[in-house]
Amino acid sequence: MRLLAFTIALVHTIAALGEEPARKLETLLLLPEPRAMRTALSTAPEGSKLTVLTPARESASNSSKIETYTEDAFKALGLSLDTFIKRAATSADKRLAALKPELIRDDQGRVLYAVYRGESELFATLLLAPSLPKLFEPMFGKEIWAALPDRHALYLFPAKSPSLNEFTEDLAERFHSDPFAASPEIFSLQEGRQPRVIGAFTGPEE
Repeated sequence: MRLLAFTIALVHTIAALGEEPARKLETLLLLPEPRAMRTALSTAPEGSKLTVLTPARESASNSSKIETYTEDAFKALGLSLDTFIKRAATSADKRLAALKPELIRDDQGRVLYAVYRGESELFATLLLAPSLPKLFEPMFGKEIWAALPDRHALYLFPAKSPSLNEFTEDLAERFHSDPFAASPEIFSLQEGRQPRVIGAFTGPEE
């Protein structure tokens, strides 16, 4: 019996060693969301009229969801808002490095746009990754335009791309139909600069 018990314990130990450790929840997120959802901690991107960036974290009760910080919970972090924003950008860069975008091509094989998307609500937060413009510079040039209609996707286009004009109705539908909308605005991304708004694909209540 002792040998049997020892064998069972050994099997469980080996199995446990083979398991991947649980992923650490992200606690340093800047969540793009409609201006109507702003809190006292929210900041507005340059040029924005319809979007705010709000400190957020993955929910401890449901890691597929994001929750914004209350003022008390944010104070408990012991960070200034500026420090949080800087660390959130670093965190976004780390997530970006682990992902591969889907490239949408035309009939000639040219890339029309790129998209990061999935079930996670973290995709829209990649907008703040400082390395994003440099990563796509060889493909799209020094300036890229970004759209994030909901939390589940980040679309990237060459600046002034005709493909973006053709895609605006779909982006607007995604923004208005998703209960976790992110932004109806279009962002310009350039290396060394913070994202800035240069237009919108829809109004907040169109």
